[in-house]
Amino acid sequence: MTETSLAHPLGVSRLDRSSWSALAWAPRCDALALRLIEDGGERDVALDALGRGYFGAVVELAAGTTYRFVLPDGQALPDPASRRQPSGVHGPSAAFDPADFVWTDDGFRAPDLDRSIIYELHVGTFTEAGTFDAAIERLDDLRALGVTTVEPLPIAAFPGSRNWGYDGAFPFAVHEGYGGPEGFQRFVDACHARGLAVMLDVVYNHLGPEGTVHSEYAPYFTEMYSTPWGAAMNFADAGSDEVRRYFTENALMWLRDFHADGLRLDAVHGIVDPTASPFLTELTAQVAELAAATGRPLQLVAESADNNPLVITEREANGQGFDAQWNDDFHHAVHATLTGERDGYYQDFVSPDLLARAYREGFAYQGEHSAFRGRRHGAPSGHLPTSRFVGFTQNHDQVGNRAGAERLSEIVGTERAMLAAALLLLSPQVPLLFMGEEYGETAPFPYFVDHSDAELLAAVRRGRAEEFGRGDDELDPGDPATFEAAQLDWSRRESGAGATILTAYRELIAKRATLPLIRDPDATTNASMIEDVLIVERSRGADRLTMIFNLGQTDATVDLPEPIERVTVARNGYRLWMNGNES
Repeated sequence: MTETSLAHPLGVSRLDRSSWSALAWAPRCDALALRLIEDGGERDVALDALGRGYFGAVVELAAGTTYRFVLPDGQALPDPASRRQPSGVHGPSAAFDPADFVWTDDGFRAPDLDRSIIYELHVGTFTEAGTFDAAIERLDDLRALGVTTVEPLPIAAFPGSRNWGYDGAFPFAVHEGYGGPEGFQRFVDACHARGLAVMLDVVYNHLGPEGTVHSEYAPYFTEMYSTPWGAAMNFADAGSDEVRRYFTENALMWLRDFHADGLRLDAVHGIVDPTASPFLTELTAQVAELAAATGRPLQLVAESADNNPLVITEREANGQGFDAQWNDDFHHAVHATLTGERDGYYQDFVSPDLLARAYREGFAYQGEHSAFRGRRHGAPSGHLPTSRFVGFTQNHDQVGNRAGAERLSEIVGTERAMLAAALLLLSPQVPLLFMGEEYGETAPFPYFVDHSDAELLAAVRRGRAEEFGRGDDELDPGDPATFEAAQLDWSRRESGAGATILTAYRELIAKRATLPLIRDPDATTNASMIEDVLIVERSRGADRLTMIFNLGQTDATVDLPEPIERVTVARNGYRLWMNGNES
């Protein structure tokens, strides 16, 4: 029989046809047992103490066998590194071997980011059925649109049947309601068959408030720091080496065992790690090693609220080494300019010149004083390639964290929604679309949860109501109707304004593909505002692309250098010239 080892993966993993390794980090326990729940009843297997707080054993079992770990006080809890939670987050874990899936995607390679069009979707509301298999039926529509990369919101096992995904309790397990781990493998394989890459949204800055068992085993959290979600994940306190291992194994699992082409890391500014060798830098290095070993390009994209260029600076230059990061400044500048809103963080974007700066240099705030924050914000980013910034005019946060969860087309109307699309899809940054925006979806995307803990659900309701100044019954996050209202209405794309917007998106994506200077990460960008008109010039060598966007409500006439000279641009319209010829 194979000897158990600290080198085995965390959790229960197959070693050969019938032998499985069980490995858990539980320094808060003097002993640990594995309770197997089999047809004949239950049997306990004592785990060996392996040092550094680890317990492990090699056992004979069948795939699908459910189990729990038994702690010294008698508690029988799920596995923190569970690969499957067939009965939900409060039920037992189950043995699952991802190697059982037969892949058909040999040879698929994700496109470079500068050639990418990312499409963010929430599996539960993307279709009426809300499953991976149902989502597969819509992949041809995304490919026809020109999408290259599908980005599902987090799919880690969460409580209940509905959630945005950021309340995951078991990061290694796939939510069963979506189709479980095999469903996700089918989804990725189907994406690759259509030439679509998959970038999975993962959450390493916190764990969900319901169903999480980690603290019973080990110091996964630390009181050294706090985050908006409570105690911080432990990336720098005693025991943090093992927490780093836990999340690194998780990242590599999605990329290796589920064939994901990249990961989008949620809110990395919430990962507090002042050590000399930060977790995020170690993670990007590990992923780079996996990419080299497999010959597959693997991309890491960060969400960060800090406007810190080191996030997307190479590790060799003392950066964190992410390939790109979400650029909130681009969204805020476009949104504030088109809507006139000045509440919250939009107060920092009164000047439309910040939109021109976001085009030129990535971040709009690069160390200037932010009225919203009451301090300086950001650092210079103009030296970085444009492909390291992911731009968007909508996403789950920017829609869902509004009082009414309205989409942009509902706020500004069809004409300006199509102008927003042009500003995004003709920008030098990597465009990200939020599901449904390509046809002007009107369904809101409010926050929704399905907590079984009544006190927790009440606290969520109060918090959302107080944040937005509305009644408890308005867009109640715990009401199934709130979730149901967020489901896409795909019929809107077939006629009327929906068909008009969809045509505009298709044409813009096609134009981006046929005019490489738009997306060339090495091209020079000059951008400026003249009253309500944004003028953007992209150049490389002798080639020059000029783009004019009229953000005003009346036609505008602009004087440009020869050979273009004086031009008129319709309100909410745009025009392009390549080397002096209109395109």
